Amino acid sequence: MAGAADLRPLRFTVVMPCRDAAATLGTQLEALARQRVHGDWEVLVADNGSTDASRDVAQRFAGRLPGLRVVDAAARAGPAHARNAGAAAARGAALVFCDADDEVADGFLEAMAGGIERHGFVAARFELARLNLPNFVKPHPQETGLNPYTYPTFLPHAGGAGLGVRRDLHDLVGGFDESLEALEDTDYCWRIQLAGTALVSTPEAVVHVRLPARLGASFRQMLRYGEHNVLLYTRYRGRGMPRLGPGPGLLRWARLVLTMPSLLTARRRAAWISQLGWRLGRLKGCLRYRSTAL
Repeated sequence: MAGAADLRPLRFTVVMPCRDAAATLGTQLEALARQRVHGDWEVLVADNGSTDASRDVAQRFAGRLPGLRVVDAAARAGPAHARNAGAAAARGAALVFCDADDEVADGFLEAMAGGIERHGFVAARFELARLNLPNFVKPHPQETGLNPYTYPTFLPHAGGAGLGVRRDLHDLVGGFDESLEALEDTDYCWRIQLAGTALVSTPEAVVHVRLPARLGASFRQMLRYGEHNVLLYTRYRGRGMPRLGPGPGLLRWARLVLTMPSLLTARRRAAWISQLGWRLGRLKGCLRYRSTAL
């Protein structure tokens, strides 16, 4: 009978992709250890080939977090594979995705679990001031609701750092697309919505999100985002996404050039370099995927 009890589905599983996150992982696990939750749950750290002390940091919480396990997710680099590996090992009827470099607020897990039970697919609210330097903080749509997709207009989406979903919906769409090096969370949100389940904002569930703290890292992140936005455009044009010609992109390039004086101030410099990365990424994507969606 004890063995059968061990196989009962849990209320939910926290899945956390992790790669060389020893410096921040303890903060996130400490935040999870403070949560007050009804029902049985577990935490899986999906280690994506870490070479630092991430595994050791995780193991220190073995007695403080229910069912804590470190899952080997090193077969393929990237958060998509890590999340899928964690989900495959999960015992929960629902999945709550967190990132190893963020910090969930008190009450996060209960709000996410309740939201999943009511709606099936939910997104947390982001908070950016706590963990970031002021020069790198800019308004984010997920601070107040879902992240709208406006270039061109399409379905809303949300960051993978605070998504919650019923396990059967995750399995229905085949999990995250492991071929995507970025925006795998946007693609995931769209595929679940196109399969018939709406994405719902759960503002009571708050994640303190950590942004890249250096200009070079921010630039490279936006470069990846820009390129993969073009890739998603080529994938979803036949699934209801409106056509996007080169005109709007050329106007944005002109605006970027005209705002070059922003480089003279530290706060505006970070935003300008971020936009430069985005625009160059889109240009790279257009060349790579033979698109005019600048």
